[in-house]
Amino acid sequence: MGVNTQDMEIVHRVLRRESRLLVELVAAVAPGDTARAQVIADHFRVYRLGLHNHHEGEDELLWPPLLSRVDLEADIVLRMETQHERIAGTLTRLDAAVPAWEATAGADERDTLVAALAEHRAVLLEHLDDEEATLLPLAAKHITQQEWASLGDHLVNNTPKLTLLTLFGAVLEDANPAERAIVLRGLPTPVRVIWHVIGRPRYARHIRRVRG
Repeated sequence: MGVNTQDMEIVHRVLRRESRLLVELVAAVAPGDTARAQVIADHFRVYRLGLHNHHEGEDELLWPPLLSRVDLEADIVLRMETQHERIAGTLTRLDAAVPAWEATAGADERDTLVAALAEHRAVLLEHLDDEEATLLPLAAKHITQQEWASLGDHLVNNTPKLTLLTLFGAVLEDANPAERAIVLRGLPTPVRVIWHVIGRPRYARHIRRVRG
């Protein structure tokens, strides 16, 4: 037992950044600019898939072994499950608000979406802060390296490859050299080559288009 959970904190940084930027990007779209709305909506869908697969991996692969190995701390794991359900509820509301805005880029639809994104971000941040403070130390003590690695495998296996390159770029964007090393050393050499040759320039184009 005993794993380094720093890679999850790196992922959490991306979720904090992108949930903030989505609020700002949507709010800045002029009424009627459907072309711009589609770009931001497509970016939201990438964010949503990454968050969904991240949480699904925890639900299926992290919570069950933890619950089987802890006693007094079980309430922490159960609280994480409840927080995931609350986040899923905000995503369900966004699944309605995003296409409604994307279709017309109307001012009313935009304001509704901004409010829904802000609510989502508030619920998400509460969870991320709590998970880092209470759950990750628990996982570091009670989860094996193989079990921890299965979370990354789940994300890779359930994400389209081009979308995966975008998510990988998002993770590396604000990473310092030590953090980049942590992320990259977990990849097979051919995958690292694909990232440098295809993924990195593709992500740069994507993010220029999204952020303007």
